[in-house]
Amino acid sequence: MFDRLRSVAVAAASCSVALVLAACAQSTPGSAAPDPPEPDPGLTRFYEQQLSWGPCGEYAVSAMDQQTYANPALECARLEVPLDYAAPDGETARIGVLRQKATGERIGSLLMNPGGPGGSGMSLAASLSGRLTESPVAQRFDLVGFDPRGVGASTPTIDCLNDAEWEAERADLDVDPSPEGVAQTEAENQQYAQRCTDRSGGPEVLANVGTRDVVRDMDILRQALGDEKLTYLGYSYGTRIGSAYAEAFPQNVRALVLDGALDPTQTTVERTVDQNAGFQQAFDAYAADCATQPNCPLGTDPAQATANFQALTRPLIDQPAAAEGGARTLSYPDAVTGTIQALYLSDYWPVLSRGLSALAAGDGTILLRLADIYNDRGEDGHYGNSIEAFIVISCVDEERITDRAEQAELIRRSIEAAPFRDDGRGVVAALDPCAFWPAPPTSEPHVPQVEGLPPTLTVSVTGDPATPYQAGVDLAEALNGGLLSVEGTQHTAALQGNQCVDDIVSSYLIDLQLPPDGARCALQ
Repeated sequence: MFDRLRSVAVAAASCSVALVLAACAQSTPGSAAPDPPEPDPGLTRFYEQQLSWGPCGEYAVSAMDQQTYANPALECARLEVPLDYAAPDGETARIGVLRQKATGERIGSLLMNPGGPGGSGMSLAASLSGRLTESPVAQRFDLVGFDPRGVGASTPTIDCLNDAEWEAERADLDVDPSPEGVAQTEAENQQYAQRCTDRSGGPEVLANVGTRDVVRDMDILRQALGDEKLTYLGYSYGTRIGSAYAEAFPQNVRALVLDGALDPTQTTVERTVDQNAGFQQAFDAYAADCATQPNCPLGTDPAQATANFQALTRPLIDQPAAAEGGARTLSYPDAVTGTIQALYLSDYWPVLSRGLSALAAGDGTILLRLADIYNDRGEDGHYGNSIEAFIVISCVDEERITDRAEQAELIRRSIEAAPFRDDGRGVVAALDPCAFWPAPPTSEPHVPQVEGLPPTLTVSVTGDPATPYQAGVDLAEALNGGLLSVEGTQHTAALQGNQCVDDIVSSYLIDLQLPPDGARCALQ
């Protein structure tokens, strides 16, 4: 159905708030902020609401959440926002919010988002609260995560597939490039768009789940938390939320850490091709490391690794591999997805090697479980809505491709950039679900207008597979902010245990001190 690398499964960069594409004048750090816009009287009741905090158990949407949300140091609430900001007296949405209060002298709240689009900020904050107990960041800030509208514990909730339909979708190959194959795939994609519409609350819900609306929710949340200015940490797609907020509300920003960014001026096509190239770079780095290990499943010559991977996985198109003792099977799409999941972090490389070796022996269990992680499938067989939310939000955030020739060229360039993903059957130039979406896009690529924005910090990893390094350089320049370059091969780095990175990020968040020009750290 939908190629999850079509529009960046873990990051996005078209961070506009309905402003036109333009090479706009840039601000300089410390320049005077424009006068704040006059508040909309229709939003007063939302900005003045008081959050009712309580236990987090009822907010859990997965078994993992149930475990982490049981921490008595965590408290949760729901924020009410307009479903459609053009009609604030109409229907409302409710945003799930989780926090752990600062353990020391409090500066304010640190809002955070893990990416996606479709990732749960509540789950991220709950996870970080346990890891950062002794961190100066947790001492000085309330750690606050929110599930963006449509995601996780927030309502209305995006819903497109039931669990049985998810299993069928993962087994669906969509590798037939013939006119009949293209027509079949497009019919499936059109059906997917209709299911999302019917099961998520109708076209009006799908029209208002994009980043344009999330940043307005975040400003109401900032006020409800009692913060005069926003302090924010956004990973991956969360950098789109952060830079879009900076453009919409520069006068309300205290500090932004944007980790795993993409160039906000890039088109969807440019970004997709670059991301595919990033994953091929990570695959090549894995293959080079694997070649030095005993019994590497891709051989001892890294130059042959892509061909060897294709030889190992392409037979799954005709004959899926048994997995979990025969209870399930590994499809070709899941083998590639499981590999992509392992390429996000070099710590997963030994797991990937074991998975590929097991596949060579006829057992697809390890790769299948890696694909389960990517697809948000719990051990009980129930799927979360993060991938569905990713597709839905992308369809209103990204540029829409409705020309099959343009779609074919995108797929051709993507395969050329990441040949390890090439199924060898040719280009299937089917339009994806976004072409059939019942609501128009609400964002487009442009240079952000951020006059008066205080200095921000962008973190970019040199070997990031999902959000290539140069995009972080470009975003830092677009925001006239600081840049921390991190040597390594993984997706994002802030507050993940590297002392060099964490010290710089903490110093910026707490003291608003940017690192010197050219600052670099190295991952172990």
